[in-house]
Amino acid sequence: MELLQQIATAAGVLALLGCSLWWLRSRGGAAFRVRTAAGSTRALQALDRLALSPQHTLHLVRAGERTLLVSASPSGCALLHSWPDHAAKEIAQ
Repeated sequence: MELLQQIATAAGVLALLGCSLWWLRSRGGAAFRVRTAAGSTRALQALDRLALSPQHTLHLVRAGERTLLVSASPSGCALLHSWPDHAAKEIAQ
């Protein structure tokens, strides 16, 4: 009997937590997404990634109005080249 009471109590607590989460999410208080200002775009975008070896990669990243070519390795990251965004669009075509 005591075991059933403990299981019922645990189930009640979990149900109460679930209802609280549902209520908070319906009011916008517990959102699981990144919010940005209305009409704004993300500051960083991963455009492409090229694996050179299991531990070495090249990343093409848009940061604001610039496009960056970044290398990543076990020893760290390094900026290889940077273009204005409009120049990178012309190169890609």
